[in-house]
Amino acid sequence: MISKLSLIPPRPGVYLLKGAKEDVLYVGKAKNLRNRLRSYFQKSAELVVDSTLRDARKTSMMRNVKDISYVVTNNELEALVLEANMIKQYKPRFNIILRDDKNYPYLKLTVNEEWPRLEVVRRIKKDGALYFGPYVPARSMWEAVAFIRRNFPIRPCKYSLDRPMRPCIQRQMGKCPAPCGGLVSKKEYMRIVEDVKLFLQGEKKELLDELEKRMERFSEELRFEDAAKIRDSINNLRHIWESQKVVAPELGDIDVIGFYGEGKETVALIFFIRNGVMIGTKDFHLKETAGIPRGELFHNFIEQFYAKEIIPPDEIVLRQRPDEMKTLTAWLKDKKGRRVKITMPVVDSTLRAEGKKLELLKMAEENARIIFKSREKTGIKEILKTLKERLVLKNVPRSIGALDVSTISGSESVGAFVYWEEGGFKKDMYRHMKIKTVEGMDDYAMIEEITGRAIKNLGEKLPSLVIIDGGRGQLEAAKKAFDESGVKSTAIISIAKKPDRAFALSLDKPVDLEDRTPPSLLLKKIRDEAHRFAVSFHRKLRDKRLMESPLKKIPGIGEKRRLALLRHFGSIEGIRNASLDDIAGIRGFNKKIAEKVIESLKNQAG
Repeated sequence: MISKLSLIPPRPGVYLLKGAKEDVLYVGKAKNLRNRLRSYFQKSAELVVDSTLRDARKTSMMRNVKDISYVVTNNELEALVLEANMIKQYKPRFNIILRDDKNYPYLKLTVNEEWPRLEVVRRIKKDGALYFGPYVPARSMWEAVAFIRRNFPIRPCKYSLDRPMRPCIQRQMGKCPAPCGGLVSKKEYMRIVEDVKLFLQGEKKELLDELEKRMERFSEELRFEDAAKIRDSINNLRHIWESQKVVAPELGDIDVIGFYGEGKETVALIFFIRNGVMIGTKDFHLKETAGIPRGELFHNFIEQFYAKEIIPPDEIVLRQRPDEMKTLTAWLKDKKGRRVKITMPVVDSTLRAEGKKLELLKMAEENARIIFKSREKTGIKEILKTLKERLVLKNVPRSIGALDVSTISGSESVGAFVYWEEGGFKKDMYRHMKIKTVEGMDDYAMIEEITGRAIKNLGEKLPSLVIIDGGRGQLEAAKKAFDESGVKSTAIISIAKKPDRAFALSLDKPVDLEDRTPPSLLLKKIRDEAHRFAVSFHRKLRDKRLMESPLKKIPGIGEKRRLALLRHFGSIEGIRNASLDDIAGIRGFNKKIAEKVIESLKNQAG
């Protein structure tokens, strides 16, 4: 390891600390890779006892490090971008990971199209369209969409309007002016689009002034029905704006991020404020944050959160300056296309905007504290503690996996693994496995095989507890795989059905799971998810096999010959009933090939 360090160039880049099985434990970036990686080791390959490695988290990490790798970049900004992508890809257990793989919804106004439309998207593109959001939770977004559909008849379809077509029912309902049928001028339609834009941007005065002028003009032209529609829209607008959570119009677009933590965990909460209106909030539960300096924590959180499909706001408000703020703001500017400020509001400021930001920051921190305490009292922690006691486990199972097999008479046998953590299933950790080494109906051998493969595949990412679907026999089979792998940090249990009961290696008697308590329901929920995942994969493979043409299994019969046979005889049954001469007479066939077809179809039929 020490000799490898001397070869590392003193340049910016990203480094990966790896475990014994080449699994990535930590991803970091550095202005000088050589100096940063040397700081982790002494010449004797022991830990450096300095302020950066005193906390237990990093000490534990370095005990597991067996190898390092790195990627050189041209500058620190490139290193930051690469680091964010690698953390998202590898999800290293010693990095701060946001356990939320969803992209948040935005409203997209396609002003880049000739006839713009409004749609809900979760992917941001630099395509010239206007994006509004994010909306978290999405309810307020759907309310806005419904309001726009009722008051601003912008087209809801995605059709290309390069040629005229018959208007749909939306025209009859008065919800679309039907540009597809040429029933609205371009000028009039773009005025509707501009109204939608002003509404989503929160330009209240400008929009109301424009609508009132239009209403007066319609009245003067004796178009009273059109004037009445505008009047109703104005009243509806005033009503919806009165119900909005207006914070302060002068704030514009800002995200306010509050943190609260105790022990090894921290809750981060974001207020999304757009055009001075609160459009949503989102909280995150961060694990293993003890000993991490606040500046580093804030930097890592911002980096990971805005690495998602999110347009950064004009300003991000925090309690404390994040580390490497210059690089961070340069990266945010690159994502947004213009400057993004990171500010820490001054306590004794007399400016109204600064005072409002500080007030919002305190509110975000208080909400983060309330969420933290509520999780502590009534959340999943208590359930997991109870599980530890009921199953006599050495540690509280912070993460739980489950394994199951699915087969019918030994055909298309498969295994499945699911992963649960922090109150939810983590689909990116799910695994499907085809049974490779077991012939026929040997459930114990199948369990042993998929358990061993799951251990090898997951490595350091193995959960604290693994559930096996079955009884004590299946549990013993899984134990064999764990014993062979040498993994001792993961506990294993099995859950049998009718009645539901759990078997643990540390218990002589099974634990009753029919009591409908939260711990029992949680175990059964995870077991059932593994069963569902296994069965769905098994059915997919079985259906694929049943739907697969028998002609594909005949040597020398390619796609052209298969199509020729089907065109000539109409079906597989027709080919089976055909004579040797009938098949040989088709263009591209001869008697030898015809014999192959007849013999193969006969064998497949049984």
